[in-house]
Amino acid sequence: MRLALLESLLNRHIAASSEARSLCRRLGTKTLALHIQGLPLSLYFLVDGQRLQLTTDHGGSTDASLSGSPLSFLRLMGQAPEGAVRTGSIQINGDAEVAQTFSELLRQARPDLEEELARYIGDVAAHQIGNAARSTLDFVQRSGRTLAQNVTEFLQEEGRDAPNRTEADELMTGVDRLRDDVDRLAARLDQLERQRLR
Repeated sequence: MRLALLESLLNRHIAASSEARSLCRRLGTKTLALHIQGLPLSLYFLVDGQRLQLTTDHGGSTDASLSGSPLSFLRLMGQAPEGAVRTGSIQINGDAEVAQTFSELLRQARPDLEEELARYIGDVAAHQIGNAARSTLDFVQRSGRTLAQNVTEFLQEEGRDAPNRTEADELMTGVDRLRDDVDRLAARLDQLERQRLR
């Protein structure tokens, strides 16, 4: 039921966008799977050239699949979705171009939740709810950043359980220097061994 509602909403936005319709035609009959780690749930996006179908049960093969945690998938819906892929929190299998095209299609078809809400409760109420939701999300994001910063500072400064940036850089420089010294020593030992065998 919920998938049918989301599917209908996405298809309405696809029908209203020439770019989204073009992406559907380009995908043809491709399939994308989303495997959500930690949950017994996979979501399949199937295209028939004109419409998008959503299902949790797909017996056929897929052209591309994305795997990641629920939080990683939330990052995909944010302002910089490529960051989730770049950091490795989302793994792509199969045809990366198909995955990218689906990503673009879903971005084009993504509904404006405030606009959708306004259809049922009116513009003013939807705008107020949208502002409250944005404020709450902003507060949660700021709180998360502050918490992460406080934990990092505690681990680095108070508990001395983690190195700070300068200490980590010094360690990496020392490791690089040691590796170079070991390589030079190994080359020198090889040279001495060859001379001894002559």
